[in-house]
Amino acid sequence: MNLRQLAALLQLSPATVSRALNGFPEVNAETRERVQLAAAKHGYQPNTVARRLATGRTDLIGLIYPFEPTDLGDPVFLDVIAGITERLGENQRDLVIISAARSNELATYRRTVSGSRVDGLIVARTLVDDPRLQYLQETGFPFVAHGRSQLRHDYPWFDYDNEAGMHLAVRALVAQGHGDIALIGAPLALNFARQRRQGFVDELGCTGGATCDAWLQQGGLTPEDGRAAMERLLNGARRPTAVVVDNNVAALGVMQALRRAGLQPGRDISLVVFGNLPQEEDGLHVSAVIQPDPRHAGHTLAELMLARLAGEPVAALTRLWQPVLLPGNTIVPLQRS
Repeated sequence: MNLRQLAALLQLSPATVSRALNGFPEVNAETRERVQLAAAKHGYQPNTVARRLATGRTDLIGLIYPFEPTDLGDPVFLDVIAGITERLGENQRDLVIISAARSNELATYRRTVSGSRVDGLIVARTLVDDPRLQYLQETGFPFVAHGRSQLRHDYPWFDYDNEAGMHLAVRALVAQGHGDIALIGAPLALNFARQRRQGFVDELGCTGGATCDAWLQQGGLTPEDGRAAMERLLNGARRPTAVVVDNNVAALGVMQALRRAGLQPGRDISLVVFGNLPQEEDGLHVSAVIQPDPRHAGHTLAELMLARLAGEPVAALTRLWQPVLLPGNTIVPLQRS
């Protein structure tokens, strides 16, 4: 059934039926409901191209992402994407993922916005000073940030309390007698990394000195970065008794470095990882600070995006969730010699 046939069945003009299906305010609620029920009953599917011309919408939400090899193997990332897709689908919209080179990511944003390719953008891995968010805010283009940043005006965002998560990790280690605790962190340009580092410093009271600086290892977001940072700690003048890793990608390399050194987490050194790691075959279950309900987090990001497109006040579109600590078996009491 096409639009004209549906209009004839309802004894309405095709223009009225089109406006009712596309949510135009000049169609009263009774007529809109009548049209929608008839469309569902008779299996009417609107012409996508015609609908876009009529409404000026693409019904697409974009996620521009500079993919790393480890991203597609990250179950948390995939769960978030699934949640976004589910909630948008319920609203007759789709998620499109646009791969971008990290070296010219902002250019991809500009092309996407200027070409009206999507109705809104979800921005991941926010930076402390984020030119992507600054550009979107200056142009007035709808967006939701997955993470926080420093912007001049209010903006929609969803995030976990990164500082609180680090407090949980450090307190769990201190409770077991550890004071010589090191941090392996992602680049501090990333907002989550800066927040987690601040939580570590605040909770541990590590405010300066040679030992403190040596145990605040800034790495990257690859296993190789994590391995190199862990090796620097192991080769230092004084070895920490516990380590916190602020991301699960670098933690893969940390585990490699410990194995090469003949050390086992939970026996020779205590370990906490943000984001968790798969359980090892030997029964090792790495203690972790996790961001719970990643699929529901995806739902929330999509709901914020839809609310932004519906014109809800931007200042009300923020959500801060709390992380939780999974003890695992790699936090153990300090063995004093």
